[in-house]
Amino acid sequence: MDYKKVKRKRPKSPPLVLSAINQKGGVGKSTTSVNLGAALGEKGFKVLLIDLDPQGNCSSGVGFDKRSCEYCSYDCLLNDDVSTEETIVSVEWKDLWLIPATINLAGAEAELVQIMARETRLKEALEDVRDEFDFIIIDCPPSLGLLTINALAASDQILIPIQCEFYALEGLSKLLDTQKMVKKRINPDLEIFGALLTMYDRRTSLAKQVAEEVEGFFGDKVFKTVIPRSVKISEAPGFGMPITQYDPSGKGAKAYKEFADEVIKRSKSS
Repeated sequence: MDYKKVKRKRPKSPPLVLSAINQKGGVGKSTTSVNLGAALGEKGFKVLLIDLDPQGNCSSGVGFDKRSCEYCSYDCLLNDDVSTEETIVSVEWKDLWLIPATINLAGAEAELVQIMARETRLKEALEDVRDEFDFIIIDCPPSLGLLTINALAASDQILIPIQCEFYALEGLSKLLDTQKMVKKRINPDLEIFGALLTMYDRRTSLAKQVAEEVEGFFGDKVFKTVIPRSVKISEAPGFGMPITQYDPSGKGAKAYKEFADEVIKRSKSS
């Protein structure tokens, strides 16, 4: 469906652009981007997912066939002959659209180095479509390079998924230093939206210990919802489905729906 034919749920409120970021891999960035986007869409909000990770997990997670891709997020960053509107594709899930990633994005970091205003290419690309959506969620790569800097420059706030494992907080100080640098030099409005605990196993003392450490580090920025460790959540991307569709009555779907409610509530006060 053409995204222009669908009305926003909150047309009088400015859209919220969120970057899901953590330079550690495997913490649930893509999973969270997909499932939060789908849960918000199911609640009637108009959502755009931007896959900025060359691995393209966010794209495949919503069932998009990257082999059929004409344009992708690479074109948003580096192809001035392609409009952002042309990169947006429809996916099967309610009120959800995607700017996909392909392997072309793998070389974007090196190419961006040669470009003027290289840190704000994505921000400029989104100017024409930003106000069409209630939420824009950017799935960042597991690094703090130019792709992530572009995401932060284009975002209002950052969302930090944190896996409940040893060394969960390792590297977060560098991430926050990057956020502060971008806020100081590029995007003065950039703030921390919150930290989300993922892969939480209530049976283990480690998970509880990590949760306490994260709460000590982020305080009231930690979301009350925690995402449980779940086989179903792990399986869903293989079928190109968000968990709310793959296992709608399961604990994973319930958690992401509750998380979406928190995001909606927090977005009203941000």
